[in-house]
Amino acid sequence: MFAVPNVPLFVGWIYSFVLLKLIVVCLLLQCTMNNCESEEIVEAANIAISNLLPTKSRSLYDIAYNRFKKWCAEKNVQVYSENVLLAYFSENAKNYKSSTLWAQYSMVKSCLIIYDNIDISKFPKLIAFLKRTGDGYQAKKSKILTKSEIDRFLPSADDKEFLIIKVGLILGIAGACRTDELVNLTVDDIEDVGSSLIVKIPNTKTKIPRIFVVTDVGNMLELFRKYLSLRPPHVKHKRLFLYYKAGKCSSQPVGKNTMGKIPSVVASYLKLPDVACYTGHCLRRSSATLLADAGVDITTIKRHAGWKSTTVAEGYVENSIENRTKIANQVLVGTTTSAITKTVNVSENNIPSNINFENCTNVTFNLDVNK
Repeated sequence: MFAVPNVPLFVGWIYSFVLLKLIVVCLLLQCTMNNCESEEIVEAANIAISNLLPTKSRSLYDIAYNRFKKWCAEKNVQVYSENVLLAYFSENAKNYKSSTLWAQYSMVKSCLIIYDNIDISKFPKLIAFLKRTGDGYQAKKSKILTKSEIDRFLPSADDKEFLIIKVGLILGIAGACRTDELVNLTVDDIEDVGSSLIVKIPNTKTKIPRIFVVTDVGNMLELFRKYLSLRPPHVKHKRLFLYYKAGKCSSQPVGKNTMGKIPSVVASYLKLPDVACYTGHCLRRSSATLLADAGVDITTIKRHAGWKSTTVAEGYVENSIENRTKIANQVLVGTTTSAITKTVNVSENNIPSNINFENCTNVTFNLDVNK
């Protein structure tokens, strides 16, 4: 019978040590692979989180969030409770108006949800406090330009000095445009179809442009075409509004400040009071008010200007003297602004003599002559 020699004890120890080392190496490799996956997941999650904040105003969100975090560090705050948020915004309420507090709250809320997984919108006492800060507060709104004021400016102002102002006024009023929309408007966004202009305002969020039309009222199309004809042929960019002086355009595009001053320039020319109150929002508010004065419903106004909220749209509509006069006539005189159609058949042998028109505005006669 063959006998197995005895294995020395230290050889067994070496074998066990090598085996244990192999096991440890395998475990380390597995952990390393798992960590690599975790890093990829974390990186992907961070990218997704970074996209949750608005791209244009992300820096403002970060400033508001960091200011809150700094305040918490100074107060040795460890937990972001409702009392903590109340104390923070109560302190800020001493220096900021209600609209600013709400803006700061919105930005801090978004950042706390994203970075700390805390939803402060569920703090009822904080919401109630912010609402109370707005009691009695009335936001300052830009003044509006009336139809008569626009009709006075367009034909009387000298094109050599005010042509760019006229074109900006026409497009801004016709499309309820924001200042930055006018600034970024390109020649490719406007199609001249002869009897009108079809204007497309790009929307970076929905990718669906807001479209409005400028019809051939007065000499509006002529003014636009005149300004466009002054565009230098060597301009490399597509921006519509170029620096304009003494009847000539340069290749330099105008900025937001220039376009935002259009209403105040018009008001100054017409010698209207409080010229500084005609801000860049004047064009948008004037457009909404003109539509409301014409009897257009709020849904159409929202669609025209691109507003989603009825409250926001109503806030842009100025309760003008013209609108108040219409209401006064309805209350005191009993007249209405609704359309009334009256058909009268007139022949050579039958000419009525008792057709009377009283308290009428915007009367249209349609004559159907049969020979």
